[in-house]
Amino acid sequence: QERLVESGGGSVQSGGSLRLSCKASGLQYNGYCMAWFRQTPEKEREGVATIHSDDSTNYADSLKGRFTISKDSAKNTLYLQMNSLKPEDTGMYYCAADYSLWSGCPMLPEAYQYWGQGTQVTVSS
Repeated sequence: QERLVESGGGSVQSGGSLRLSCKASGLQYNGYCMAWFRQTPEKEREGVATIHSDDSTNYADSLKGRFTISKDSAKNTLYLQMNSLKPEDTGMYYCAADYSLWSGCPMLPEAYQYWGQGTQVTVSS
């Protein structure tokens, strides 16, 4: 039923930009959280940014100012604009979603039930 599909990953030089997209289908509730996570073999899955259906957002402290999360409700699509990319931003990026009764969304992977397949981002120096 619920399905999330990421796209937009690729290879980019340091300082470059990428825009990731996540097309969602099958979500049936008005209140929800959507989020971006990333993972490398060296690190556990970590939160990047979240956005609630009321448009409130949260960011990882280290990424705030470089990354921007947004959504287009009419297109059922989540976005992550990534600017000033660094090699340490390399990883597999996943979008996630779950239903929420409250404003504000957790930046914890265990809080999300639905996941996309991931899209690879590689930043070279």
